[in-house]
Amino acid sequence: MQANSQFSSNQPKGMAGFTLVFAGQLVSVLASNMSGFGLSIWMFQQTGSATAMSAMQVSFILPFMLITPFAGALVDRHNRKLMMMVSDLVAVLATAGLLLLQATGQLHFWHLYVANVFYGLGNAFQWPAYSAAISTMVPKEQYGRANGMMSLIDSGPSVFAPILAGALLPIVKLSGILAIDVLTFFIAIGALLCVHVPQPEKTVEGQAGKGSLMKEIAFGFKYIFERKSLRVYLTIILSLNLAGGISNAVYTPMILARTNQNSVTFGAVLTASAIGAVAGGLIMSAWGGFKKRILTMLSGWAIFAVIGEMLFGISRWPVVWMATTAIAGMIFPITNGAAQSIWQSKVAPDVQGRVFSARKTIAWFAEPIMPLVAGALADFVTEPAMKAQTPFAQVASHLVGSGPGSGMGLQFILSGLLYLILITIAFLTPAFRNMETLLPDHDQMKKVAETQTGTAIEIQATQVQEAQATA
Repeated sequence: MQANSQFSSNQPKGMAGFTLVFAGQLVSVLASNMSGFGLSIWMFQQTGSATAMSAMQVSFILPFMLITPFAGALVDRHNRKLMMMVSDLVAVLATAGLLLLQATGQLHFWHLYVANVFYGLGNAFQWPAYSAAISTMVPKEQYGRANGMMSLIDSGPSVFAPILAGALLPIVKLSGILAIDVLTFFIAIGALLCVHVPQPEKTVEGQAGKGSLMKEIAFGFKYIFERKSLRVYLTIILSLNLAGGISNAVYTPMILARTNQNSVTFGAVLTASAIGAVAGGLIMSAWGGFKKRILTMLSGWAIFAVIGEMLFGISRWPVVWMATTAIAGMIFPITNGAAQSIWQSKVAPDVQGRVFSARKTIAWFAEPIMPLVAGALADFVTEPAMKAQTPFAQVASHLVGSGPGSGMGLQFILSGLLYLILITIAFLTPAFRNMETLLPDHDQMKKVAETQTGTAIEIQATQVQEAQATA
């Protein structure tokens, strides 16, 4: 036992340890994105079907959403470091299987669906495990910076992976790209083995949520619904996702419709968005956001609504699209980092796996619905309305023009207006605006857990804190 303690004490901790884990993940995700790029090309060559390629997304997201609540409970039950490695191991097994099939000439397109199921299962463990690990690895004052760094794992590889994969594919072929991916998984796992990931201290909340697996899954949802500020927060987020869904699903069609399907322009806009996201991650990593994180979120959302939605929808010039999407891409890591920091600060670390998984399930509720709604709105309402010779179309054409894609431009303006209304409601709602003071930080919860057998005064103070948390 003493030797194990000494080994842990010699392992990197805090931001140093987190930075090492971040570096390992960044390399691994870059290689995984390269594999995704190569496999997408291979899939289209084999099938020539957009539907077949869309089914790849479905094969990922369905198992992800189904398993996420179970994954969150398991993350809280077991060693966080082990759960982080499990998510990587599941992914590397799927990639290694594809590599073996490709190397032996046995790879068929349906194998990619099976692999995506494994990727979805692994990712379901990865998000709550890594999010919860930040709470114990770094001081709460550094949550914003750590989450900014994590956002770079999502945005950085999307800039460089297509370039690197495009350059390497003619040389090393798909098998070589997959082999690189497998090797980098072990770099990520090796980085995890080298660092100390502390287990969360037990809290009153965590002990109350113990029981069967189903009880612990339900506890994640119960934890949120029992706290007014968290309920209101998720209601606002779900509403924003619904509002954003009106435009998100027509992002690609609008650009292609307005440019006569110019793939070069479309690629340039996507690149600008990815570069903006990298810049936002770097800014958040260095800055950490305003001291009042709610202010970071509200101001970021407002900028996104005006520039990323309304100005983008009004514009008909690629250079403006590139500028607005770069700004929108930059905003997301900042607002998401601030939001994540609030949850990491306010939720007891020993229940974060369950609570974060429940939060993700609720927030993603709109994901399967809104693309269908937005697409139908464009095909049957906004685009036909802009083609009709009506007073509405004549007035609206001064904003968005009258050619193909103008109706979808209106959807971006509508989405931005809904965003501004929801932001105003959020600001005027005390349970949301003041949630950082209404909810106790998790280090206060730890103190409660440590002194719960103490004096009556301490127990009364605990009850007061819990009453404030549910106010």
